Amino acid sequence: MPELPEVEALTDLLTEHLVGLRVARVLPAAVSVLKTYDPPVTAFEGVRVTGVRRHGKFLDLAADSGLHLVIHLARAGWLQWRDRLPDGRPKPGKGPLALRVALETGEGFDLTEAGTQKRLAVYVVRDPAQVPGIARLGPDPLAADFDEARLAALLKDERRRLKGALRDQSLIAGVGNAYSDEILHAARMSPFKLAASLTPEETHHLYEALRGTLTDAVERSRGVAAGRLKSEKKSGLRVHGRTGEPCPVCGDTIREVSFSDSSLQYCPTCQTGGKPLADRRLSRLLK
Repeated sequence: MPELPEVEALTDLLTEHLVGLRVARVLPAAVSVLKTYDPPVTAFEGVRVTGVRRHGKFLDLAADSGLHLVIHLARAGWLQWRDRLPDGRPKPGKGPLALRVALETGEGFDLTEAGTQKRLAVYVVRDPAQVPGIARLGPDPLAADFDEARLAALLKDERRRLKGALRDQSLIAGVGNAYSDEILHAARMSPFKLAASLTPEETHHLYEALRGTLTDAVERSRGVAAGRLKSEKKSGLRVHGRTGEPCPVCGDTIREVSFSDSSLQYCPTCQTGGKPLADRRLSRLLK
């Protein structure tokens, strides 16, 4: 799933390629991708793009008409920039293509989605706050006013585990499954630690890990072509997706806890005092 650093990189790419140009066509290839119908998606045709912003994991294309084309790539979606789009309309239901945006120059981008669960979402709205996912977003962790005191205030009444709290978009915007693992590894904290139990010193370490991990990932992604962002993200991860590999800090074996639709990775030595966390799904299979 694209998270804050990758969406930030896509925001930079689209700012460079779209701003000041006119949209010729918006061509859905999968009806399921459209989450709004008034204004219709065709209302974004003929407009000039005036800016591109990121809201958490959402991309927001603003037009001179006052409309916004908002995109959420969800778990398996992606954006592919094309210097020259194919001629003709895309055929509905053929392959992973979900929607195509064509510029008057012949350039444009495709939104694609792998797999059978179609969650990629496109909205045409007059105000980004009309998108429910944006309306409920918590603060951006890379914003200038997101300081250590604000993180402490967000976590002080949180009775959830840190892993779940960091992934909650209404608490902190933009962090997903991969970077929450990376942040907790950098902070040397168990993903199962209760968020409200952090001491001031632990909150400081978590804040430094949160800002540092995301800032480093944004810098690595900046200027990388859209087609290479996924591999760039993977190459920079130290624990997420690396079950069975040695921890780059201490050399211990990276472990995994599986859930119904996701998993987390961690280092026992760095994060849990050397104790493996219970993998309840695996335990049930062994009974």
